[in-house]
Amino acid sequence: MFLPGASLRPPPAMSQPATRTTDFLDQLTADLRALQDTVAQDFRPLTDDQLNRRPGPGKWSVGQCLEHLNIIGGLYLPVIAHKLQQAQTRTSRPADTVKRGLVGRRLTEAMRVPASEKATKTPQQYAPSGSRLPRTVIEVFNRQADELLTLLQQAREVNINSIRIPNVVIPLLRLRLTDQLELLVVHAQRHIAQAERVLEGGK
Repeated sequence: MFLPGASLRPPPAMSQPATRTTDFLDQLTADLRALQDTVAQDFRPLTDDQLNRRPGPGKWSVGQCLEHLNIIGGLYLPVIAHKLQQAQTRTSRPADTVKRGLVGRRLTEAMRVPASEKATKTPQQYAPSGSRLPRTVIEVFNRQADELLTLLQQAREVNINSIRIPNVVIPLLRLRLTDQLELLVVHAQRHIAQAERVLEGGK
């Protein structure tokens, strides 16, 4: 998976202990639910003006951060659902531990760098569609998060190491589903944190 703005800059070389698949999926589930709680507590009470306030020229509002995540979710969630369904049909069995690919690991590490420390240019097709967005962006985000939680549960029933997800920009780039799932959650963490900084008066 490649997400807009991600860099392939390699992380420091280090050996990583094997992660149990159940622990991996448990952590992603907990992280995603924490994001839902943040959106419900901090963003749902906002007025339309607060939701759409931009901290500066070229900067995104809270609503635009959510809209960007909704665009990405709309592209990848149906693909993941289809691939999981195919794996279930083949009676795929879960693996004990998680395997990650080199490219996926690099993308994830790059995505963990806060947007405040390293701003990136998002391709136009993934950028928010308008400067003033309706409150439905919050509901769409929550619905997609629920979808992803369902997919994380379904992922426990198959070998997610063997599933490859084609990239929507570069179809020949196919990452492991393990990397794909982690990237979606880390990407959401990055932009929810960005939206929180907007509320705090930062950029």
